[in-house]
Amino acid sequence: MKIAVYPGSFDPITYGHLDVIERAIEMFDRVIVTVARNSSKQPLFSTEERVALIAEAVRPFPTVEVDTFDGLIVDYARSRNAAALLRGLRAVSDFEYEFQMALMNRKLASEIATVFLMPHEKFTYLNSSIVRELARHRTEVGDFVPDNVRAALEQRFGVPQRSVQ
Repeated sequence: MKIAVYPGSFDPITYGHLDVIERAIEMFDRVIVTVARNSSKQPLFSTEERVALIAEAVRPFPTVEVDTFDGLIVDYARSRNAAALLRGLRAVSDFEYEFQMALMNRKLASEIATVFLMPHEKFTYLNSSIVRELARHRTEVGDFVPDNVRAALEQRFGVPQRSVQ
C-alpha cells in the first residue's frame, strides 16, 4: 500500500488544500492529512478544532485519514510507513522554501520522497492567511473554504457583512 502524508497547519483548510488532496488520492492508496502542532505559532483554531474541520471536509474520501504530529515530519512519516510527503505549490515563490525542505527531508530519510502537487489554477492565490484575514473583516469566504469551515469562521468572527465580487 502506497501511503502519502500531507502535513501542514491547515488553519483553516481551504479548497486549495482539498484540491491537492483530491489529486493525491489518484496517486496513493492512502493519504494522511496531518496537522502540525507548532507551539511557536498562534493559530486561529486549536489543533483539535482543525482536525475536526478537516475530518468533516474529507469525509467524502474514504482513503483519507486525519491525524496530528509533533517533531520532524520524516519521523512521523516513517512511523506511518509512508512512501511520500505531499507539498502543495501555488507559485514559484513557494518553491524555494519547499525545495530546501525537501532536500533536508531527503537527507534525513532518503526512503521518503517529496511529491509537489499544484492545485488547480483557480486556487493559486488562495492560502489560509488570506482566508483568516477576510473572515476577520467579516467578508464572505464561502468561495474559498468548505461550508463547515465557513461556519466555524463566521462563529469565530461574526456573520459576514459583504460578499466577494
